Amino acid sequence: MTDGSAARARLRVARHERPVIDEAGLVAARHADRLIAEARARGLSRWVAFFETLPDRLRDEEPAALRATAMRSRAAYGAKDSIRDALPADLTEPFLESIDRLLRELNRELHRARG
Repeated sequence: MTDGSAARARLRVARHERPVIDEAGLVAARHADRLIAEARARGLSRWVAFFETLPDRLRDEEPAALRATAMRSRAAYGAKDSIRDALPADLTEPFLESIDRLLRELNRELHRARG
């Protein structure tokens, strides 16, 4: 196995075996739920469609698949098109912080696996 494939294999563990990653995903999912609720209340169907599958994925995906979901979530904060332009900071910033924390934890795990 190459270093990269060994690291990916280590991320293919059950999510409950990585409680820090699991908790970070759950926190991000709760923030995503709040974003969706507010987007629905404001009639922002485009953002509802963007976010609607993310909370369940953040809650349930295994660490190996969770990175793609986190990156998809992060994409809502684009330079030209951002959720920040549609919803208040008290909703968008906690979600962004939780996604960044999740990505940091996933990166730490990947680094440990390669080490």
